[in-house]
Amino acid sequence: MNNPPAFPLHDHGAQTLGLHVTGMSLRDYFAAKAMQFLLGYEESNLENDAKVAYAMADAMLKARET
Repeated sequence: MNNPPAFPLHDHGAQTLGLHVTGMSLRDYFAAKAMQFLLGYEESNLENDAKVAYAMADAMLKARET
């Protein structure tokens, strides 16, 4: 599964400072967006919602491969 950075950062001298900066992963970004949707329901279980959000994120990443 391809999971690139959601917001890739351009190298503005970070390498010269010895920093490795990639930003948030696309999977985490998708999961955060899915979590926002899931929290909109009254009957919410945070632990279960988090698992569902990552399952949704994995499905979105898989759909990008086709």
